[in-house]
Amino acid sequence: MRVYGADRRLWRSANRENELSERKTSGVQHSLRLMKRSLGYFLPYKKRIMLGVMGMLVVAPCAAASAWLVKLAVDDVLIKKDMLALQMVTLGVIGLMTLKGVFRFIQVYYMNTAGLYAINDIRKDLYGRIMCLPMSFFNDTQVGMLMSRILNDVGLVRSSLPSLIMLIREVFSVIGLTFYVFYLDWQLAFWGVLVMPAALYPFITFSKRLRKLSRMAQSTVSDVSVLIQEGLSGIKVIKGFATESRESKRFDGETHKNVEVARKQIRATEQSSRIMEIIGSFAAGLVLWYGGTRVINGDLTSGALLSFLTSLALLYEPIKRINASNIDLQMALTGAERVFEIMDMSALVSEKGGERTLDEPFRELAFENVTFSYDGTPRPALENLDLVVKAGERVAIVGASGSGKSTLANLLPRFFDPQEGRITLNGHPLKEYDLKSLRRATGMVAQDTFLFNATVAENIAYGATRDYSPEEIQAAAKAAYAHDFILELPEGYETMVGERGVKLSGGQKQRLTIARAILKNPPLLVLDEATSALDTESERIVQLALENLMLSRTSVVIAHRLSTILTADRIVVMDNGRIIDQGPHAALLTRCEIYQRLYEMQYGCASPD
Repeated sequence: MRVYGADRRLWRSANRENELSERKTSGVQHSLRLMKRSLGYFLPYKKRIMLGVMGMLVVAPCAAASAWLVKLAVDDVLIKKDMLALQMVTLGVIGLMTLKGVFRFIQVYYMNTAGLYAINDIRKDLYGRIMCLPMSFFNDTQVGMLMSRILNDVGLVRSSLPSLIMLIREVFSVIGLTFYVFYLDWQLAFWGVLVMPAALYPFITFSKRLRKLSRMAQSTVSDVSVLIQEGLSGIKVIKGFATESRESKRFDGETHKNVEVARKQIRATEQSSRIMEIIGSFAAGLVLWYGGTRVINGDLTSGALLSFLTSLALLYEPIKRINASNIDLQMALTGAERVFEIMDMSALVSEKGGERTLDEPFRELAFENVTFSYDGTPRPALENLDLVVKAGERVAIVGASGSGKSTLANLLPRFFDPQEGRITLNGHPLKEYDLKSLRRATGMVAQDTFLFNATVAENIAYGATRDYSPEEIQAAAKAAYAHDFILELPEGYETMVGERGVKLSGGQKQRLTIARAILKNPPLLVLDEATSALDTESERIVQLALENLMLSRTSVVIAHRLSTILTADRIVVMDNGRIIDQGPHAALLTRCEIYQRLYEMQYGCASPD
């Protein structure tokens, strides 16, 4: 199976076992497995499906009944001029079309609504699976590709059961009409169905091709989704570098690929349909030649021939619809293939915590000979690291970029797990703790603030384990020095902040995240360069808010600016993933060259002797 664009990294990193397994399984078995699994999502809505099937069973024989009415209309009404037959045929046509219309509505409505509910369940399962995947997955996967899987690919699965039911219905129609044409005249029927086996050619030949093209189409849609997501998220950078035309050209290139694949899909679909029509025309021509000869010789009535031709035309219509249903089915199976690909990636294990609930007071956090490496990096981000943080301590972590500061912070809430060594909390390994209780006991304020497109109050109370009163939310905002600017917003605490808090300044967004942490009231606080992206005035206000946040709390502060951590109980100096030295500010200035260099770079003066 060839993989394109945005899917390539995901495939290489986590799906090799699936690919090998698929190679060992035939295409038919793989399709049946996908179909069975897709249909499993429709089972909870079996009442709707039964109503749809009932509609199908009523609609299926209507084609044969229509052919019979044509025979009556020609022989008994037009030729024999029988008034009673005219009344019967008229009522029959009205009744048959009404019956067909009512039950076609029942079939389509209940089948499609069952499909809507089923894809909603698939989408929930897929999104839930993605939400529980480790952070390493998101480091290697593009957001746009995941959006395409959740929206586009899941949407394709919706047509799997309706297409299958449609295919079954048309098979019943073909069987019924075949019996009917043989009942009318077996000799004419022989010539009519003589070329029917040829109809299997487009059905079999184009199935594999359409599946392959559908994979390519969905992959190109993923690539387009990735570009849209990156372009809109990074619009400020694009405009800042005046690269609008370059990004437009990239987008044109990806959409052109998508159009080319869609063009090939249309060509394959139309080729398949036209071949079916040509096969049908051969059948009609043979019947017309042989039947016309018998009518001229007086061996067959005109009504019988017309009824037979109508039956034959109706016979090949469901065959063409079977082909169309197969096309829809192949696309649905492609969507299912891509959806279940993520659900079944054996290399990606959902995050799992232990059974211990963290409900005791914080006493001690310890790193014991911890080593951690990111995938594909030449050296460890952390190497043989030992560190102990006692309750109530304010420990600052400093060092040059790439020294491992942020990695250390990300290990605390178990966004990543070390490959060697262990981290303990109150004497127990982090892996023993339930993830929810561990992360609720850890408050994080990072440099890269993230606010949801919700109200100010909702963002402050995000992740709450209970309903907070307006007074509690306002108290947290006041402690974070955010209350005054919130009151100046158009709707105060009910103001929508926009996507990622776009309507607020950097300092305002940071103060809201601090208010969120204050309201959460965690025993352990992790500040990851929380002020490094702010201007001097904003930094001063945010630093005051941080002081309120750290008050009477154990804090681990990742700092770029030394001015923010001079009063820390202990400063830990890191370099290349190792702890070089640790101690109070004054002591480090006298003995640690790296800390002296950082101090000189920021303050522009030599350290005291």
